[in-house]
Amino acid sequence: MNASRTDLPLTQRLRALNLPLVAVLTAVALVRPLMSTAGLGDVLGGRPATPLILTAAISLIWILTVGLRRDRDPLLTLVVTGLAYALAVTVLSAVLSPILLGRLEGPLARPYAIVPLCLVNALWGAVCGALALALRRMRGTAV
Repeated sequence: MNASRTDLPLTQRLRALNLPLVAVLTAVALVRPLMSTAGLGDVLGGRPATPLILTAAISLIWILTVGLRRDRDPLLTLVVTGLAYALAVTVLSAVLSPILLGRLEGPLARPYAIVPLCLVNALWGAVCGALALALRRMRGTAV
């Protein structure tokens, strides 16, 4: 059976996603903003090293996790993960910024940033998803 069912309507493909996996991968990505919020940005060398290293590590985790599993739709799984991450970061900043800074910061304070945030993170997921598919092909796993 074909592991990637791109011939099905998008609504069916979305319903068939492994949502617990999307949630776990989203939580993994939240390490990046939480480290920054906790003031641990200098742990891996400060800016710009820490965000870049964390993004690369998160991407590798996403690619390996989805690329080595038998999920039906790796590309869609990681695009949805990127969008879930954008939503989670928006909510996280809305909750934490008033507590930590005394004022609202982040995407909700600048609504014009919400669409680009979603697009960038969906693109991040798409690139990782394409690499996960490439990993599957290299391993000879059906896609």
